[in-house]
Amino acid sequence: MARVFNFSAGPATLPLEVLEQVRDELVDWHGAGMSVMEMSHRGRYFMSVAERAEADLRDLLDVPAHYRVLFLQGGAATQFAAVPLNLLGGQDRADYLDTGHWSQKAIKEGEKYARINVAASARESGYTAIPDRASWRLNADAAYVHYTPNETIHGLEFQQVPSVGDVPLVADMSSNFLSRPVEVSRYGLIYAGAQKNAGPAGVTIVIVRDDLLGRAHPYTPMTLDYVRQAEAGSMLNTPACFNWYVCGLVFQWLKRQGGLGAMAQRNARKAQKLYDFIDASGFYSNAVAPPVRSRMNVPFALAYERLNATFVEQAQAQGLAALKGHRAVGGMRASLYNAMPEAGVDALIAFMREFERTHG
Repeated sequence: MARVFNFSAGPATLPLEVLEQVRDELVDWHGAGMSVMEMSHRGRYFMSVAERAEADLRDLLDVPAHYRVLFLQGGAATQFAAVPLNLLGGQDRADYLDTGHWSQKAIKEGEKYARINVAASARESGYTAIPDRASWRLNADAAYVHYTPNETIHGLEFQQVPSVGDVPLVADMSSNFLSRPVEVSRYGLIYAGAQKNAGPAGVTIVIVRDDLLGRAHPYTPMTLDYVRQAEAGSMLNTPACFNWYVCGLVFQWLKRQGGLGAMAQRNARKAQKLYDFIDASGFYSNAVAPPVRSRMNVPFALAYERLNATFVEQAQAQGLAALKGHRAVGGMRASLYNAMPEAGVDALIAFMREFERTHG
C-alpha cells in the first residue's frame, strides 16, 4: 500500500491509526457479530458508541454542562439556515462578519430569514486581512453575531475570539474545529462539518447553549430544530451512524496525541514551516496578512500561472495530492489539518524547492 500525503481541503486526510481501527472493526464490532453500519441506532451497541463520542468531545473541548452537543446531518451549509431559524426568537436582525467565501454563503442564506447587517467585511482587502475591530458596526439588539473563524478558501483565520458584548456569538468552525483549544463559554453556538478535522463527511457537530434553545420559528423543519434533536439525543431520525462512530475514534486519537493543546502546537509548527519557506522564496507567494494567516489552509501562488497544471501533475507523481487551489482564487492550496503529519509538510517543501530550481 502506498498512501499519499493528502492536502485536500475536505473531505480531508484521516489519521492512519483510525483508518486501521475502522478496517479491523468493520465486519465485527467488538464481538457484536456485525458492523457499526448494520446496527440499530437505538440498540445498546450503538448507544455506547454515541455516548462515548459525546463524552470524549466534551472532554477535549471542556464543554460546560449547560451546553448541548448534537451530531446532526446536512453539513455546515444546512446550519446556514438552521441558525437563524433557531436563534432569531421573534427578532428579525442578525449581524454577520464577511471574511471570505463561506461567510458570504452564510450571509446569503441568512438573508432568507432575517435582516442581515454585514457588520464588517474584508472585501476591500481582497479577503487578505480582517477589518480592525474599531470599524465594526455591530447592533446591540441583534439576535446573534455570526462569523467564520477560518476561511478555507482564502486562507484567513481569526487568531482571537471576537468581542461582541452580550449578543450571542455564533461560529462556523468547520475548518479549524478541534485544531486548538476553544473557550466554549464565549460562544452561544458552534457548528462544524466533520470532514476537516473530526471525521468523515456526513456528520455536523453543533454545540449550543441551553438558554438559546426553544426559540425556533414554528415553521422550522423538525430535523433542524435544536430542541427536538437535543431531546432525541440527535436521533430524531436515523443518524449517520458509521460516520458518528468514526468521529468518536478520531476524538480518542486526539486524546492519545495529548489533546487540543498539543495539536495546536503541532499545527502552528507545520504552518509556520510552510509560510517561512514561501516568504523566503521569490517564486511562491501568499497574499494573506501574516497576523491572520490560517494554520489550516495555506493558499499560495506560483510566479508563473502557466506552470500551475505542471506543478499539480508533478506533485501528484511525488505522492503529494490535492494541491490545486479553489476555483474562486486559483493557484495552489495546502490544507494542514490535524491528521497531516509534519513529514507531509517537509515533503511538500522539498518538492516546492526542487520545482522552483527547475522552473524558476
